[in-house]
Amino acid sequence: MSKPQALNQTREQITALDKELLSLLAKRRNLSLDVARSKEVDIRPIRDTQREKELLARLVKEGRNQGLDAHYVISLYQNIIEDSVLSQQAYLQGRANPDSQKQQYCVAYLGARGSYSYLAASRYCDRRQVDMQDLGCKSFDEIIQSVESGHADYGFLPIENTSSGSINEVYDVLQHTSLAIVGETTIEVDHCLLAKGGSTTKEIKTVYAHPQPISQCSRYLSLHPEFKLEYCSSSAEAMDRVMQSDDSSVAAIGSAEGGALYQLEAIQNELANQKINQSRFIVVARKAIAVPKQLPAKTTLIMATGQKPGALVEALLVLKAHNLNMSKLESRPIPGTPWEEMFYLDLDANLSSSEMQSALKELERITRFIKVLGCYPCETVNPTQLSNSQLMIEPDTSRAHNVDNSRDKQANSRHLRSAKEHKQDATQISSGQLQIGDGQFGALALVSLPQENELFSQKAKSLKEAGFQAVILEGLSRQHNAEHNIIAFKKSLYQFGLQCIISVEHEVELKLAAEHGTLLLITGKQMHNHSLLKQVGSLHMPVILERNTMASVEEYIDAAEVILSQGNQQLILCESGIRTFNDSVKPVLDLAALVELKELSHLPILVNPSYASTPTTLMAHSIAAKQLAADGLILNFSSNNDAFDTELQLHCEILRRLYQ
Repeated sequence: MSKPQALNQTREQITALDKELLSLLAKRRNLSLDVARSKEVDIRPIRDTQREKELLARLVKEGRNQGLDAHYVISLYQNIIEDSVLSQQAYLQGRANPDSQKQQYCVAYLGARGSYSYLAASRYCDRRQVDMQDLGCKSFDEIIQSVESGHADYGFLPIENTSSGSINEVYDVLQHTSLAIVGETTIEVDHCLLAKGGSTTKEIKTVYAHPQPISQCSRYLSLHPEFKLEYCSSSAEAMDRVMQSDDSSVAAIGSAEGGALYQLEAIQNELANQKINQSRFIVVARKAIAVPKQLPAKTTLIMATGQKPGALVEALLVLKAHNLNMSKLESRPIPGTPWEEMFYLDLDANLSSSEMQSALKELERITRFIKVLGCYPCETVNPTQLSNSQLMIEPDTSRAHNVDNSRDKQANSRHLRSAKEHKQDATQISSGQLQIGDGQFGALALVSLPQENELFSQKAKSLKEAGFQAVILEGLSRQHNAEHNIIAFKKSLYQFGLQCIISVEHEVELKLAAEHGTLLLITGKQMHNHSLLKQVGSLHMPVILERNTMASVEEYIDAAEVILSQGNQQLILCESGIRTFNDSVKPVLDLAALVELKELSHLPILVNPSYASTPTTLMAHSIAAKQLAADGLILNFSSNNDAFDTELQLHCEILRRLYQ
């Protein structure tokens, strides 16, 4: 047999196997729906994470016996599990709302076919195995009007993006509609430069795009100042304008999937600033829905608090008292009422639950306005993870370790150095003009170490005038001449009375940081690095320990104890946000943990709201942290020098409000 014949025969075998795999996947999905029917009867939760872990561990072992890599097996089955969970949720949701079930839905979305809104709506309907009659709209208001008038069954509205943050126009239209939020969906956004076949990047002179993709691809576009940007109402309009043009020098920013509908090819991929770029959409309808108890649910509400100190905190404490997790807090100005804001909250709770109902009754008594926008199934499926021992990367010594760890905790539970029982008075950390704790509030700026010497004094002066007492320098490992720049920048900081704090992102940076910094910041990624914690515990300088995004409060305290146990009692805690089931990329500010830590510990606690906030929520998050007795605030500045002045203006206003 010749080589071409052998190759063709092999390809035919692969094609047959692929067909068989698809058939098996379809059968597996149908079986998962049988599981959903069983759960409908005895009202069991959709997810059984323990069984998922056992399933993955068994599959990893069986896959390894057949020569398959563990991470390949896990990646494949995490997608299968996600499909199973979402299919079961869609089935049970439909069973709980039989009046809303149709064979075809008319869906209103922004733009035309090929836009990201169109792709999100298509996938939402595909999941429910219903036909979609699409209705493209030119604005968010038109989407709302189409659903309100009955011309469309559902409206799809983009609510936030992991790169550019919340979409304020959508929050504004939600204030004035009677529609209810009945669902959500998240899609991966892979921005591409789309052009007609045969075009190259060097030929492009004009780029059509919606403002959101332009914002999300700002770094790429800054590398091409020769591009003339033309704003469009949607990505679909941008692609259509390129298709209709006879000019080979025009391109659009959109998805490769959408571009194919307009006979366009991707000549450049992955344009977004962030490698992981996702957009979350909400689904609105004329009638609210019931969410079965076994589904993970989310409730969205809007409220306006009273114009008095601590009003927002008082409302948030109601949520804490009822053990309700707030996964999102957004503020928007109230039209016609200067300096007053409406707050949008996403709560991980079913509206019908007793906790949610009790909390609403209390909130109604203390707020000036409150309205539930909807309760709907949460469609974020957090991947099930296995430990290294389960991945068979290292021996399974976890059992013995856990036993020893448990004994240590029992022996030391009454002797925690961080606890108020150990020290009744609140600890205060002082360094120059920076004072944190015991009634003293500190303002710290986190900046990337500048590479241009002429920027040192300029930035230091601006930060001092804005109200900061200290500057945290990050990015040591990203510079070849880091030590030289640290010395130069530190000199500028001291000139204006600013303390120099150096962020330790990798253990190898500790020696340089300890030599030149007056304080150290140990990032959350290093919170579990006991070797590093012991080293900083032996130093005679103040240390800020940031909480890991996946760590519980108990694990965080344990890490603090490692430092304290080595002798260094100059320790400051820092809450910067945690990962939740609702968003695999953007953390959520855990203000409940702030309250808990203040009750448990005498150590001062800083809050860094920057990672979990958008420019519109940063003010609200900062004020909430101060009112919940945080001892200081860390505000981040991006590495983009062009954005420094804009960020400085916002941070200056935040500090002004905090010090009023």
